[in-house]
Amino acid sequence: MAHILIIGGSGFIGRHIAGQLRDRGHQVVAASRREVDLARDGEARLRDKLASFDIVVNCAGLVRDDGDNSMAAVHAEGACNLFHACLAAGVARLVHVSALGVESDGETLYQRSKAVAEERLAALDPEGKRLDWRILRPSLVVGRGGASTRWLLAAAVLPWLPHFGDGAWRFQPVHVADFAEVAARIAEGAPSPRRLDIVGPEPMTTNSLLTLLREWLGLKPTGFFRVPNRLFLLAASIGGHVSTGPLNREVIKLLSRGNVADCAPMTAALGRPPRYIHDALALEPASDADRQAARLFFLRPVLRWSLGLLWVATGLLSFGLYPLEKSYALLGEIGVRDALADAVLYGSAAVDFLLGVLLLLRWRPALIGLAQLATMLLFTIIASRLPPDYWLHPFAPLLKNLPIAAAILVMIALES
Repeated sequence: MAHILIIGGSGFIGRHIAGQLRDRGHQVVAASRREVDLARDGEARLRDKLASFDIVVNCAGLVRDDGDNSMAAVHAEGACNLFHACLAAGVARLVHVSALGVESDGETLYQRSKAVAEERLAALDPEGKRLDWRILRPSLVVGRGGASTRWLLAAAVLPWLPHFGDGAWRFQPVHVADFAEVAARIAEGAPSPRRLDIVGPEPMTTNSLLTLLREWLGLKPTGFFRVPNRLFLLAASIGGHVSTGPLNREVIKLLSRGNVADCAPMTAALGRPPRYIHDALALEPASDADRQAARLFFLRPVLRWSLGLLWVATGLLSFGLYPLEKSYALLGEIGVRDALADAVLYGSAAVDFLLGVLLLLRWRPALIGLAQLATMLLFTIIASRLPPDYWLHPFAPLLKNLPIAAAILVMIALES
């Protein structure tokens, strides 16, 4: 039994590799960024954290810069610090997860930053005499819970499937279970080349994969609608700034250039041919929860944005876009007048505006949702002193709080 550290162990791939290794009887620590942060932990600190481990599996990675955690800091500088720390700590074996298509002169920062680590590791100990290292280079990894898979499933449930790019991007998807199994075998010392391309047995296009995923979800076949390339690139640019998911220009460029490789080395390292995606998915049939999650994927931000904009608009209206004399008259009906009326009107407007902005920025949305519910409850209690007309009005200005409260509860559940 080996003592194994998985860096990036809370991520999609890291969790599956950890499960495989634990099933094989190893003592595994799956470290999240809180425990091991390649962007902040220097070589000396990493050495101390690795001191008790026999094997290290590095799954840490980003698909875009994320605040202080840049791709250069994690993929290049942080990974190189990790390699030196492994040597200094006496780690016996290192499995480093990179990506298929990585090149030192690649057109994306993702490719170039990953290539820095690959080249440094190979130069540090070319024969692996002091540190038995392997580099795994996966194509698109498919499986329940993966960020890319969630995006693809969300596209697959649309009434018509999106035909983006040229619809014929070629990649060689591998199921996460096969990836995790081969990574576990290599961590245990199974023979493999120093650099191993992790691919499935069959090149696929975006159109064929979306069709397959729709079939897996149990939905009827449908046609395609063409997404103009400029619109798709614009969506990828926006996604790269507002989301940590895989829809960004870096990933799009990597996939559009082709992402295929010979499957024979993967077959040899795995001890069997990797499964076709159709067969691998058939082993874990889709459930109602899968279909529901896919349908809600694009609605989740819509719900958050609509609630945020509603609160921002309410704040702006109360600041004077709605006639102030009418606002003061309404406050007067519940006995709030003069200086107190000013404090209540502008104070509540400021709170509404602030809560709306924070929700749009996605700052702790569950907490903001609770604050919105609290303000609605307080307003409803105060409004109970208003004449019955406000409750019985055909437009139901107060009764609408009920469905809005329900929408906030749904948003809290989705964002928690």
